[in-house]
Amino acid sequence: MDDDPHRRPEGVSDETVEALGSLSKALETTECARGHLFAFHQHTGSADFELDRAVELLRAAGHPELAERVRTEILGRNVIPGHWTFQIVDAYDRTYYQPFRDLERDAVARLAEGRRHLYEAELKEVRRTRNHPDHTSRPDGPRG
Repeated sequence: MDDDPHRRPEGVSDETVEALGSLSKALETTECARGHLFAFHQHTGSADFELDRAVELLRAAGHPELAERVRTEILGRNVIPGHWTFQIVDAYDRTYYQPFRDLERDAVARLAEGRRHLYEAELKEVRRTRNHPDHTSRPDGPRG
């Protein structure tokens, strides 16, 4: 195997490189969605903890009935039936994210000798300016 992990192995077609690039792009989009899911998880948790303060402030302001409603109806509430956000994150990882990630890795291993980002590497070669110091082909490679 050639020492460039982003060089297309011999015999891999343009169509295969494009298909793997599309699969990789879809996985990257899923990674972004997963990040939003973690943000949802963290923001919801932060809001729930802030409710403790709201309950105290409502009580101190003379609104014990409203404070009690916040405490019993909203604080610690499931975000969907039977689920807190960590359970949603776990279910997403288990039923969608991990199988998708495993399939993408398997496809790259089977079709491209495990070499990832072939589409992007070839796109870089087309778009970079030859002999420019900030457009080298590889981090340690020649400037050509």
